Amino acid sequence: KDQVIIAHPVHLFEAKDWSNYQRYLFNNKIVQPFKQVFRELYLPNVDELAERTQSRRYAGHQVQPKKTLALLKKRGWLASYEDGLQKVFYKENLVATIYVLADWFAPSELESPTIELVRFENRKTNAPVALESVPKLIFSEVMRDVDLVVSVAYVGGVDPEASLSTIEIRTVVVEEVVKLLKLENVIVKGSHAHIAGIHGDYTVHLGSGVTHKMGTGSLNILPVHSGHRGKIFLPFIDDDPKSAEILSKIILLAEDKKLKDPSILVQIG
Repeated sequence: KDQVIIAHPVHLFEAKDWSNYQRYLFNNKIVQPFKQVFRELYLPNVDELAERTQSRRYAGHQVQPKKTLALLKKRGWLASYEDGLQKVFYKENLVATIYVLADWFAPSELESPTIELVRFENRKTNAPVALESVPKLIFSEVMRDVDLVVSVAYVGGVDPEASLSTIEIRTVVVEEVVKLLKLENVIVKGSHAHIAGIHGDYTVHLGSGVTHKMGTGSLNILPVHSGHRGKIFLPFIDDDPKSAEILSKIILLAEDKKLKDPSILVQIG
């Protein structure tokens, strides 16, 4: 008569077993059918709790309307003239709303939509709901959707740095891969992997993948080709090219004595 549920990072985090599960998957090279144990977790921060009923975590980010709508539609969001972008949770009687300065249905995209805030409301009364009262799993998944939009549908030529949650997950992945490959010259500090190579010291940002050689500047290293991603062990099947790219750069620079690519050797020489 016991009830069985699919564990979410919220449950693993609260049980204080999350890191143990992550380590177990790596040590046994178990690939999950979806990103579960390595799924990003989002919890209300101090500023959000202070504002009580709304989150401005992604305020000011401009996004591409068509790509944003396509991404959110796949995740159960609805867009309308009156209500904007909304996701309804019928069982919990909650509605999540992304407030955006935009006309989603304008024929011309003169000004890119700008995210203002995210708010949760009671489905029956439309009254705002305090963030601390929103189920943690729902809050996390809603913020994960918004983070995805900001990361993928951003406006401009510069990819915004990934969220703190994504960096935390990649930190675990990088640290476990480094242990498996016995790369003793790689350490993770904050949002960067620091690599002590033969030809110099390098850093790789765990959010954007931007790579630098200390005292020289940025390095132009092409991302790993999609056909070779399978050669880098990731503990989940979900396509995550950015994590594969970051890992490949770290491994490449940690073993820079083996480099043969002339385009890279010229940069680090």
